[in-house]
Amino acid sequence: MARPEDARAMVDFNQKMALETEGKQLETETLSAGVNAVFGDPKKGFYVVGESEGSIVGGLMVTYEWSDWRNGWFWWIQSVYIVPEARGTGLYTRLYDFVKQKAAEHGGVCGFRLYVEKENEHAQRVYEKVGMEKTYYLMYEEEM
Repeated sequence: MARPEDARAMVDFNQKMALETEGKQLETETLSAGVNAVFGDPKKGFYVVGESEGSIVGGLMVTYEWSDWRNGWFWWIQSVYIVPEARGTGLYTRLYDFVKQKAAEHGGVCGFRLYVEKENEHAQRVYEKVGMEKTYYLMYEEEM
C-alpha cells in the first residue's frame, strides 16, 4: 500500500504515463491536489506501489464503483505506470495480485475494471495475461 509520502512518485508517474500514452502534459498543481485527495480520503480510493532496492518502480490507483446489477463493488484500476526498466519483470502481475488479495479481504467486490488506450497493444496483452477480458462496453465522456 502506498503511503502519503509516496504522493510525489504518484504525481511523477501520472505525468509520465499521460505524456507517454496520450501526449498530454498534466498540470502539476492540479495533479498533486488530486493525488493528495486520494491519500486524504480513503473513500476516493487507494494507491499501490511496487519497489525495487528501496525505490518505487511502479504503481496504480484503485477507485470504487457500485454495481446495482451485481450488488457489489467494481474496483477500477487506474493510473498504472511501471518505469521502463521494470517493465517485463512481472511487476504489474504482482501489483494486480495484491489488489485482488485486498479485495478478497475487503469483501463485496464483484470484479475489476480498467480502461486502456486502444493503440496500447502491449498493455492489453499484459491485462489479458493476468486474466482480464475486453468488455462489450465502449466509453464516452464529457469534460467540464
